[in-house]
Amino acid sequence: MRVKHQLLLLVPLLGLVLSGFAINDTLRTVKNDSFAPGEVLQYKVHYGLINAGEATIHVAPNLQRINNRPCYQTTVSGKTVGSFDFFHRVRDTWTSFIDTSSMLPLRFHRNIEEGKYRRKETTDFDHYKNQVVVNDSRDEKKNQVFKVPDNAQDMVSGFYYLRTLDLNSFKPGQTVRMQGFLGDEVFDMTVTYRGKTTVETKAGKIRAHRLVPRMPKNKLFSGEDAISVYFSDDENKIPVMFQAEMFVGSVKVDLYKYNGLQAKLNVVK
Repeated sequence: MRVKHQLLLLVPLLGLVLSGFAINDTLRTVKNDSFAPGEVLQYKVHYGLINAGEATIHVAPNLQRINNRPCYQTTVSGKTVGSFDFFHRVRDTWTSFIDTSSMLPLRFHRNIEEGKYRRKETTDFDHYKNQVVVNDSRDEKKNQVFKVPDNAQDMVSGFYYLRTLDLNSFKPGQTVRMQGFLGDEVFDMTVTYRGKTTVETKAGKIRAHRLVPRMPKNKLFSGEDAISVYFSDDENKIPVMFQAEMFVGSVKVDLYKYNGLQAKLNVVK
């Protein structure tokens, strides 16, 4: 009888030993002190001197769960206004569910309405298998599986990941390389740090870090350094302005309203 009890005690002990050889959670760990649920950022989009659109970037007030992991629900939405809305109506929404521990996307939605073009798409990320499953609104593109590299980002989560970096430790010319996935292909993005500056926005003059994502050759943007993104030089590191040099003119997206920041915005008085 005593032998039987000893054997029963060995069962949980054996379980503890074997658990030491089990596959661990291999997602990376990234510290985030820059944003939290409830943050809302609102922007005006200018094409030259014309007010062409509006955009909002926000984090839902409550955490969500994807695959039983807590996630930030982050959404970028944009629309045209005025004459631009009449000639080419745009209503785009991009949503990323970002794992709170790794800052990696677990699910990505995009709903595109541009003129007569429509596209709804959901991408589910499996970072353990390094693959994604894409469901497109077009019937012939259901449950497509693609291989992706380690720590693959989507377009939205990549910007939130940049906000977790210690930009004050960066030196001009230093680069950050990320790999991501969109639609049906993997993309490489190298972002170069260009130093600190002061930018003038509708929310005021703000001290900021300038980052430049390298653009591949295309028919839309003029040169590899056509886009500059300015992150506030404070604990929030919110994107306060975007500038893009296009073959058909310049586009500026600047902050005009914000709520739910973690710290005071570095506005120059």
